[in-house]
Amino acid sequence: MRRAYQSDLSDEEWEVLKSHLPVPQASGRPRLHPLREIVDAVFYVLRGGCAWRLLPHDFPPWKTVYHYFRLWRLDGTWERLHEALRRRIRVRLGRDPQPSAAVVDSQSVKTTGIGGNERGYDPGKKVKGRKRHLLVDTQGLVLRAKVHAASVFDRDGIKPLMEFVGERFPRLSHLWLDAGYNGEGKGRDWAEKALGFSVEVVRPPRRWVWVPADQEPPPRSAFTVLPRRWVVERTFSWLDQNRRMSKDFERLPESSEAFVYIAMSRLMARRLARS
Repeated sequence: MRRAYQSDLSDEEWEVLKSHLPVPQASGRPRLHPLREIVDAVFYVLRGGCAWRLLPHDFPPWKTVYHYFRLWRLDGTWERLHEALRRRIRVRLGRDPQPSAAVVDSQSVKTTGIGGNERGYDPGKKVKGRKRHLLVDTQGLVLRAKVHAASVFDRDGIKPLMEFVGERFPRLSHLWLDAGYNGEGKGRDWAEKALGFSVEVVRPPRRWVWVPADQEPPPRSAFTVLPRRWVVERTFSWLDQNRRMSKDFERLPESSEAFVYIAMSRLMARRLARS
């Protein structure tokens, strides 16, 4: 038996996760490696940020681990696992499993040389890479993630993010956005008219300071905590604690989206196991 890594699941966390993972089929080749070892290997890649081929030898072979990661991305297992844990967390907090309000924001991250075509330059953040567009509830739990080129403006990127959101979250009716989503027929305007949501744009407070003519104005604070907006910013901070997500290393945006769901599933499994 191998020594445990810090990214490994505890027994309590595994009990939370295992009921939501696919069961082996009655027919077909039996598994050579325990499913828990495969999940631990995926979490090792997420937390440690190493390449698939650099997995330690005491894990299952990297091709096997990547096969399950890719298979569960294609059949939606990672997203279903994440959704089930999010519902449990909300019930544990005394809330309805279906949220009624959410926050939308994006994060621009750099890509590496192996990145695919979904890359671009964000002139506002001066970042060449991709954007992680998130829809989160009022607790900061991810409802939906969409990864696209950083050159896509927020007011345009919200449309693919909110696709089919009415079917998946029937109670959702209110959004908080920032000023980057303003635009005629786009962003806020589109969410109100096409989706029928009530939308509130959160803006930083204006600060008026009187300064004598012979003095320099005081420097502006670098960071201001904004109502509701800090919730999604905290979610980005949770994701950034995983080294695999310090940049976008994935060839496909769908793989980047899968890692968002995996990272949040790891966080929620820890909370459910400890509560």
